[in-house]
Amino acid sequence: MNRRESLKALGIATISTGVLVESCKTDKKPQTDKTTGTADEAGRQDYEVERDKKLKAERFFNDHEMATITVLCDIIIPKDAKSGSASDAGVPDFIEFISKDILEHQLPLRGGLKWLDLQALNRFEKPFKDCAEKQQLTIVDEIAYPNKAKPEMQQGVAFFSRMRSLTASGFFSSKMGVEDIGYVGNAPNKWEGVPADVIAQYGLQNV
Repeated sequence: MNRRESLKALGIATISTGVLVESCKTDKKPQTDKTTGTADEAGRQDYEVERDKKLKAERFFNDHEMATITVLCDIIIPKDAKSGSASDAGVPDFIEFISKDILEHQLPLRGGLKWLDLQALNRFEKPFKDCAEKQQLTIVDEIAYPNKAKPEMQQGVAFFSRMRSLTASGFFSSKMGVEDIGYVGNAPNKWEGVPADVIAQYGLQNV
């Protein structure tokens, strides 16, 4: 099992149902029973569309934090021969949006990014995003496997578990991620008539 498959497996196993459910919730009550008239937003309440627009217009993570998130997402789900990386699927933007939509992610994620940079600065004298890939993986390997992690790395373990869950949630709910796992959804059946063995069973071959 290569790194992509092993980390994807870990990511799928740790996807929190709450992440998927909470991302669909809003703190505001409906202001109207009308739904938006645009094709892209069909079936959604106007207040939901407006709230999403407001959240997208805001910004939580700075450029340095977003660059670090992008590096980390692509370590968790890198590009391979089958599909693109997490960042190719827009996962960093998904994490930015979720952090504004579900406020309890903000402190753990920002604190975890600072923790990651501190580890990198102490070891390699540069922020995590600027470290060589081998250096980045040295730190990640110490926090990616909770059962093997040292006690002093538990803050990093908690942060990475959250990032892995959000990365997997974002990737596998994207168009690229859906295609990656081969999910095709419901498809209409093609009727080709009564099977020949059934027709023969009832002696209807010549009817």
